[in-house]
Amino acid sequence: MESEFFKSLVIIFGASALVVFLLHKLKIPSIVGFLVAGAIIGPYGIGIIKDIHSIEIMAEIGVILLLFTIGIEFSMAKLTRMRKAVIAGGGIQVLLTIALSATAAYLVTGNANRSVFFGFLIALSSTAIVLKMLAEKGEIDSPHGRIMVGILIFQDLCVVPLMLLIPSLSGDEINIADALIKMGKAALIIAIVLLSARWVVPGLLHQVVRTRSRELFITTIILICIGIAFLTSRYGLSLALGAFLAGLIISESEYAHQATSDILPFKDSFIGMFFVSVGMLMDAGYMFDNCLKIAVVVALIFVLKVVTGIISALSIGSPLRTSVTAGLGLAQIGEFSFVLAVAGKAAGIITGEFYQVFLSSSVVTMIMTPFILKSAPFVSGWITSRHLLKRIASLKRVSEGEGFPRRRHDHVIIIGFGLNGRNLARVLKEAEIPYVVLEMNSDTVRELKKKGEPIYYGDGSSMEILHKMGIEKARLLVIAISDPVSTRRIVSIARHENPDVHIIVRTRYLAEVNELRTLGANEVIPEEFETSIEIFSRVLHKYNFPNNVILDMVDKIRSDSYTALRSVELPKRYLFEKCEWLPEIEIDGFRISEGLHLAGKSIAELQVRKKTGVTIIAVRRSHEVFTNPEPDFRFRVGDIILFTGERKNMMKALDYFKGEE
Repeated sequence: MESEFFKSLVIIFGASALVVFLLHKLKIPSIVGFLVAGAIIGPYGIGIIKDIHSIEIMAEIGVILLLFTIGIEFSMAKLTRMRKAVIAGGGIQVLLTIALSATAAYLVTGNANRSVFFGFLIALSSTAIVLKMLAEKGEIDSPHGRIMVGILIFQDLCVVPLMLLIPSLSGDEINIADALIKMGKAALIIAIVLLSARWVVPGLLHQVVRTRSRELFITTIILICIGIAFLTSRYGLSLALGAFLAGLIISESEYAHQATSDILPFKDSFIGMFFVSVGMLMDAGYMFDNCLKIAVVVALIFVLKVVTGIISALSIGSPLRTSVTAGLGLAQIGEFSFVLAVAGKAAGIITGEFYQVFLSSSVVTMIMTPFILKSAPFVSGWITSRHLLKRIASLKRVSEGEGFPRRRHDHVIIIGFGLNGRNLARVLKEAEIPYVVLEMNSDTVRELKKKGEPIYYGDGSSMEILHKMGIEKARLLVIAISDPVSTRRIVSIARHENPDVHIIVRTRYLAEVNELRTLGANEVIPEEFETSIEIFSRVLHKYNFPNNVILDMVDKIRSDSYTALRSVELPKRYLFEKCEWLPEIEIDGFRISEGLHLAGKSIAELQVRKKTGVTIIAVRRSHEVFTNPEPDFRFRVGDIILFTGERKNMMKALDYFKGEE
């Protein structure tokens, strides 16, 4: 038995690695590779995997760890701010999906109970797939990401009542008292879990950390994760919800980052198993024989879920473009729908034929999801650009923008009030530079507006909204959002409406740099490379590199669109040999370049100490070092001057060397 299990693992990882590698060459997401691998090696493929039950257990562990890490990245405060998306958005999406799906199914089958049950199955989306894709794209905290996460949380909460309603759909009577007890237990478990985030877990982790045992810390974290997931599952809730709540608990402690780093290797190892196990459900032969029927069901599911997703997002105040993106992202069947389908089949609500059609259609929607999410920003941009929808969205955005500021002049417009936007606003306020902020999170706007922040709700990709913010009179426009399609549109509109405005864009993707500059952005800052620049600048400074050499290197890298950092090897022209002589002395350095007044002059002529207060302690010329140079020592182009002095004099010396005395 053990031998068979390990054989299955070898086959799964081997087949997955091969298929994912081949599809990667075709730029197809890895999730699709895992699903395809599962279909190939599963019982409906070549049938070399026998121990499916063990694989399903490992798959569940993968989902648990995925949702656990997602929960850690959240916080109780963030979840509270998302309550509108969870309660209102999720509630509308679930109820509307059930209603529309049941109606459509009834028109086809004429069976009311089966039609309502079909609505139950359609209402749930895949938490594992959607959250993994959002995490990979860094869009969990984006406007559409928050909506999708909120709706997915509500769907997981709905699992209990949906399971409890299955007996009534099969013709059996529901024990009201029993149902209320089960729902009460579920609510109590959630309350206990959330309260422990404040009163129990922080103290427990503190005591564990005090032991200085990494093994004990990892064991405790895994215990909390799997233990809470088991507890919620035991009382009718989903494992995914329990894992997410466990992550929320850890997020409230100061040990969240360490927990994430320790769990990530396990998560990445197990999550692939989930997608492989889903792929094993795919019966390629059955799908081929019933391709037309399955295609119709898939199309029906897609349309229904997109429409209900859009309506639910619009109902909580989201702009049309964000709502479309969220609707497209939720247009698949969820993994818990499989559990409902099995229960419905056992209760006699659905037939084996219905089950097979539903199963095949569900897997197809899951395979489609990575491609849909990848294209969602472009599709939503195209949809909202249609004439009628554009007029509707425009009217909506203008109404949202009531209370916009009076006309300003020479101000800064900040679009997006995440970490970067907040930090910039803080600096501008201290410098007494006028600014206005445009943000898509209505809760954030409402909260900060009470504190006197010049922040307004609206979509920056609207020309009307930008005019309300005074784009034609602004000096600077700073775009700090995570939506590449919206960013490009904002840059294009802003440049057209104000040719003189200086546009600074923050982007996650280096591929966006050239296009954004072509559209009119003056500066494009890719986050990853700016972080790299900051790190290596500080490292080189500690190794006593001349300060102007470091600054020149940074300027050159930025002006070349970060080409140096994208190459396999950093070009040697950017670097000099390490200045490791005099390692114990706090010094700064300056390299003499062409055209500077230092070249050809002696130390005595320059009167460096008299004019700046610093002392020249060494000069490096090629591979030769002159320590304590004499007053008659003459500088040449290419020399590196090492000097020391009080910190207040160091910048004075640099300015003098540059000729900016």
